[in-house]
Amino acid sequence: MKFGELLWLPSQDAIERTNMVKFIRFLNEKHGILISNYNELWQWSVDNIPTFWEDLWEFLDIKCSKHFSQVVDDPYRLPGARWFIGAELNFAENLLRYRDEVIAIVSVAERRDPIRLTYKELYKKVASLFRALKRDGVSPGDRVAGFMPNIYETVLAMLSATSLGAIWSSCSPDFGRKGVLDRFGQIEPKVLFTADGYYYNGKRYDSLERVREILKELPSIKRVVVVPFTQENPDISGIPNAVILDDYVEEGEEVEFTQLPSDHPLYIMYSSGTTGLPKCMVQGAAGILVNHLKELVLHTDLKRDDVIFYYTTCGWMMWNWLVSSLAVGATVVLYDGSPFYPGPESLWKMAQDLGITVFGTSARYLAAIEKEGVEPRKFDLSRLRAILSTGSPLALESFYYVYDKIKKDVCLSSISGGTDINGCFFAGNPMGPVYAGELQCRTLGMKVAIFDEKGKPILNKPGELVCLAASPSMPLYFWNDPDGKKYKSAYFDVFPGVWRHGDYAKITYTGGAIIYGRSDATLNPGGVRIGTADIYRVVETIDEVVDSLAVGQKWKGDERIILFVKLKPGVELTEELKNKIKKALRENLSPRHVPAKIIKVKDIPYTINMKKVEIAVRNIIHGLPVLNTDALANPECLEEYRDIPELQED
Repeated sequence: MKFGELLWLPSQDAIERTNMVKFIRFLNEKHGILISNYNELWQWSVDNIPTFWEDLWEFLDIKCSKHFSQVVDDPYRLPGARWFIGAELNFAENLLRYRDEVIAIVSVAERRDPIRLTYKELYKKVASLFRALKRDGVSPGDRVAGFMPNIYETVLAMLSATSLGAIWSSCSPDFGRKGVLDRFGQIEPKVLFTADGYYYNGKRYDSLERVREILKELPSIKRVVVVPFTQENPDISGIPNAVILDDYVEEGEEVEFTQLPSDHPLYIMYSSGTTGLPKCMVQGAAGILVNHLKELVLHTDLKRDDVIFYYTTCGWMMWNWLVSSLAVGATVVLYDGSPFYPGPESLWKMAQDLGITVFGTSARYLAAIEKEGVEPRKFDLSRLRAILSTGSPLALESFYYVYDKIKKDVCLSSISGGTDINGCFFAGNPMGPVYAGELQCRTLGMKVAIFDEKGKPILNKPGELVCLAASPSMPLYFWNDPDGKKYKSAYFDVFPGVWRHGDYAKITYTGGAIIYGRSDATLNPGGVRIGTADIYRVVETIDEVVDSLAVGQKWKGDERIILFVKLKPGVELTEELKNKIKKALRENLSPRHVPAKIIKVKDIPYTINMKKVEIAVRNIIHGLPVLNTDALANPECLEEYRDIPELQED
């Protein structure tokens, strides 16, 4: 295994059929230019930013009642660039442009048979819920919140709310009371959608008792709409202004889509909240729509006959991204539950049964099924043409696993971006090669670069991931941030006028990229910066190790690496195993990557969106507070990291 090895190349026939090639031909004909490959296309897109986004709007056939008079006022004003000035449109109308008998949604969940909705049925259901929300006085700018599992009713709620111009915001139901209040308490929603509960790994969890507690501290809620999911007739007594969904909707055939300015708020998304109260990022309708469709239509090559799936919850931006596939007319597969229920192969059986063509998941999931010895290739994955991975850097070994054990002829697109932009800085390229360990390309229209510590662009060396120009999906503003200080400090304090994303990365000579981890979690022993992803890649291939986490500890005027390992049941952390880990790091990486201490723990902390929580652990071992444990999936495990005697020893 080695970085940069060619693992997959599409056939010329496949390349010719891609939407990307169609877009290149569209540009060449319109402008009399000669773009011939992806790198040329990317360069043109960032050299001609207003023209690129105008052409993309036309190519994607964005539905609007009023066209924009100007694409962008100043693409280099960061923050504050204004996009698609003068345009009026409705986000939900674009997602509901198809109203035929093609399957729009397949909703799959533990202990429930799949539910299928055609585009015609989806539109009719949205029309009925739209009328109910309108009757309740929901109007543009009102916040409508979802505390919901990943089921079709959540999509109905979002589309119905945004058709009226309301702002949608959601959390997954595994958030604790405080986690929900930290988010919804800031934005004061008018309507709350919730299910009665949810299933995970075969076990039922109740949501209504938590909702009762949440409502005591959320007086803005005027209506609670309850979706029966785990019970036919849930008890909603004791929940003020609550109504069952079927009793709430009002029969209707048409949706009156409110036409709104392009920068009308669509979503409020949240930072992870592991270092304080979550930031509430307000994102505009046109910017999100165009950017999502750019990534779906061009970078994912999504078409009407595709069946697209992404393993996500409603608390992660990949849910919003996935649902935008409706604007393409593809079939969207929603899944709620554990990816390992009833067994580690369950999602691949689902992929076979539903004929999934685009399979999206997390890097952690791919590493986990490899550890479990799962070989998805034994299923009929003949329709599968793309596998997407995000959430954390995809290990080199996982690239080889995909091609060895899942499918040889598949475009493996490791993608990376953020909730902040509700999209990607690096994404897939269906007309380009896949190199081991590399993300395929910088996304179109995103003027991405890597800066050294002096703020100078560098190539093929790791540094700070930055974006030199504005893009339409960057936040309009942060909620309750009237002077913009929170927004500016989040991205623009280090390099004024340049978006600093917070990832430690490298752009390679091929135009691809390697992500090494979060720059604020980068290790710095002896003044040399080391990405944590490199360490995880090596350590987690060791058979005895299930998971790991590396942090830097201040020690005698320097920093030393502390490695925490979660081991297989019954395995002890012997000196022999420690030496095995150190040897693997020394031989595969460098002596600087070898930790000063290796400590066994019962569990590794993760956010609810399944990202390792390095900063919280670093704070704990330095005696600093962790301000918001409710953002974690397993906050109880943090106690194990406190007052560890070994960390006071040489």
